Amino acid sequence: MRAGDHCFVSYGDDESNWDVLTTFAWTGLALGEKVMVFAAPRVSEDEVWSRLEADSPSMARVRARGQLVLTSMRSLIRPDRDFTPERQWQRIREETALAGRQGYTGLRTFIDMHWVPDLNADIDVMTHRESHAGHLFTDGSYSEICAYDRRWFDEDVLARMCRAHPVNLLTRLGELRTVYGDGTLRLIGEADLATGEQFGAAVREALTRTADAGKLVVDLTRLSFLSVRCADDLLRLVRAADGHDRVEVRCESGQLRVLRALGEHGSARLVLTGTGRPC
Repeated sequence: MRAGDHCFVSYGDDESNWDVLTTFAWTGLALGEKVMVFAAPRVSEDEVWSRLEADSPSMARVRARGQLVLTSMRSLIRPDRDFTPERQWQRIREETALAGRQGYTGLRTFIDMHWVPDLNADIDVMTHRESHAGHLFTDGSYSEICAYDRRWFDEDVLARMCRAHPVNLLTRLGELRTVYGDGTLRLIGEADLATGEQFGAAVREALTRTADAGKLVVDLTRLSFLSVRCADDLLRLVRAADGHDRVEVRCESGQLRVLRALGEHGSARLVLTGTGRPC
């Protein structure tokens, strides 16, 4: 997730939801952003503070100065009692501007969508809100995660909401997602000890799929972590891919340094692109 992203995430158990929420909140605080948490209406503020390590000195400081705010959708749209996209957009713009005046680098919100049934909001209205909210994110100063509980929302609603968001996050920390395209392999998430076998299998599968064409693009730019072991496995598999004339690996600067340190020059078919756009 990056600054200015509008993200959909779904969860099937409470622990994975807390993992995403706490990581999102602490990342924003570390970046100097103001963070607003809209927890599920049934969750008490005491529980949220406890999950966020309320007793730590760092949390006490950000709580005291108002950098981290716990609120609700009812409070946000007050004095209005019924939800409308226009009212919510207005209030988010106001809160984003306030965060800037307070000296923060931006505003990020985590919104648990349990508020939708709590306020009896119409799903069609919500779909419109999610798919027409792009104006909130244009300058990168506002970021948002909308978290949907798969135990509460129907599959068709989840599918609609997923399509309405520009960014679809992994459902839990530590996952690796593989996306195959026409001559491409896109890897998203974390490539580490836990997912290393999946990582290697995905590269082998992509090489098999593109054997006839002899060309493959591997996109690493959406990996939040690439271990040395996975990077070495990638290079080894490319060197062994005798049926390929060219394998382009698109990567970010840190990944590029790791691959070069491991000896990317060992294969003439390998091309590293450090500034390539995602596939």
